[in-house]
Amino acid sequence: MSRPARSLGFSLLGLLVTASLLLGGAGASRAQGPTPPPPATPDAGAGAGESTYGCVESVPKGAQRPVVVDTFPQRGTSGWAATLSITVRHGKGERVLPSGLDLSSAVEAKKVLKQAGFAIPDQDGGAGAQIWTEPDQGDKPGATTHLELPVVLLPPNPGRNVMMLPPLPVAVARANGEIATVCTHDHPIVVEDPIANTPDAMPKENPGGLPQREEWTALKKALGWAALGLVVGAILAVLLWRKLNQPKPAPPPPPPRPPWEVALEELDEVRHAGLLENERYGEYFDRTSDALRRYLGARFGFDGLESTTDEILAALKKQAGGFIRFDRPSPDASSRTSLAPAPGISFDRVASFLRECDLVKFANLTPTQQQCATSIATGEAIVRGTMPTSTGARTVLEEPEPEVDPVAAAQLRAPFTQPEEAPRARVRSPYEPPDPDEPAPAPEQRASETGDDATSSGTASASEPDAKAGEGKGEREPTTSSRPPRREPPEGGET
Repeated sequence: MSRPARSLGFSLLGLLVTASLLLGGAGASRAQGPTPPPPATPDAGAGAGESTYGCVESVPKGAQRPVVVDTFPQRGTSGWAATLSITVRHGKGERVLPSGLDLSSAVEAKKVLKQAGFAIPDQDGGAGAQIWTEPDQGDKPGATTHLELPVVLLPPNPGRNVMMLPPLPVAVARANGEIATVCTHDHPIVVEDPIANTPDAMPKENPGGLPQREEWTALKKALGWAALGLVVGAILAVLLWRKLNQPKPAPPPPPPRPPWEVALEELDEVRHAGLLENERYGEYFDRTSDALRRYLGARFGFDGLESTTDEILAALKKQAGGFIRFDRPSPDASSRTSLAPAPGISFDRVASFLRECDLVKFANLTPTQQQCATSIATGEAIVRGTMPTSTGARTVLEEPEPEVDPVAAAQLRAPFTQPEEAPRARVRSPYEPPDPDEPAPAPEQRASETGDDATSSGTASASEPDAKAGEGKGEREPTTSSRPPRREPPEGGET
């Protein structure tokens, strides 16, 4: 080809490109701003509709057509999404897209969009459709609903492309259940290639994978329960540690020993302390007196060691009734009440013992060994006589005499009954120990038993020498004892 022809071809090609750019600019100028909607038909017949590029409008009879205002961007990038914004003004109580944003049933709309080079993205992704209604205002007669529908630009050819978005149907449900369908307008868009401004563009590798994070609920719950268990365990451990380390209460002291046991033990220690062998008679008397005074104070509730003899005797008169015998009243013959022998200790004996101890302690009286032995025996007797086991002086009421049956007293009986034999008295062996429950025999019975025993023993002792004498000498000796009679020394002198 010659050079002039080649330059002419380049000129024609430049003219064609310029014409195409001018046509694209004119189409873009027509697409700027919202397209005015077609005039509304206030009374459209039911079943009669207007077809706009495959979208058929349908408005029930007697219903007012909703007003649709839609906008779409004029430029876009191939493979990216462009959002169609739709605003529908409708009556109160009506709902736009009653089935929601589920576009799976819009098969015809998807088919038309695919033929035009558009696609609806997955609604579960990041570019899903959105719909919302403005809050109801009392001064406005109707309601306004906004719908944003992203569509992906998929031009069939590389480079710059001019594409036309076809009209899309929008369903509006009325309050009575009727459905009104209105259509959007067609929108041209200039689609640029993503690498149009990149010289010598080369294919790029796929981006690296992003870390996928999964919420591990089981581990989260386990860690939560473990933390709670640690806190509860720490609290329980602290409480247990405080309980184990808290000062333990001291055990209760043993009950005090009875004062009579302590007194008898002290008197026994005095007896076996060897004081009599060392002739320490004063100390013997002092320890005996202190033991008894301490016992009387602990037994009857006063300080025996810090009290004088007169104070001790006065306290005993007030508090020792029943364990120490005071003046015994003479029995009243007219009364059936008499005082039995009291097992307690005599008050005079206690007073005599305390005064004798005062003489040894304060008058420097030196006691004898016999007086020391007598003092400790008296102290033990006072302790034993005032122990709680002794009943002390008590009044014994005589039991009333039983009523006598005159028939039994006269010993009357039927002629055919046998007389009752009197129970025989039990014969006690002389070697058997006496029974404390058996009543003592009368004095006459004791004398008769003693006489019988003496006679029998005398007879036996007299017969034995006679028998021996008859065997040996053949002579009978008088029945007298060979032991000389015992003579008692006269009072106040020796024999």
